[in-house]
Amino acid sequence: MASFLKDLWNRLSGKSGAAQREEPAAEAVEYKGFRIRPAPYSARGGYQTAGIIEKDFETGLKEHRFVRAETHPSKDEAASFAIVKARQIIDEQGDSLFR
Repeated sequence: MASFLKDLWNRLSGKSGAAQREEPAAEAVEYKGFRIRPAPYSARGGYQTAGIIEKDFETGLKEHRFVRAETHPSKDEAASFAIVKARQIIDEQGDSLFR
């Protein structure tokens, strides 16, 4: 469990290392003025749900990275689910996501 939390923290904080073989985020999807970039990564024999939500403000670009507990058998399934989860986050939190 501790190594999982350490890996999660490293991914969220952008630290590099052997466990950081994260592939580039997929093509962005526009939704209600936000950009969603699915960013699934290999984990526990599947692909972890993860992504980036971005929005341009007068003060510049803001982004929110998220990781969810769900894993999927394929990268494409994880990417599709990340878009669904990001839309849910946007619908629930809107711009307050970046505060």
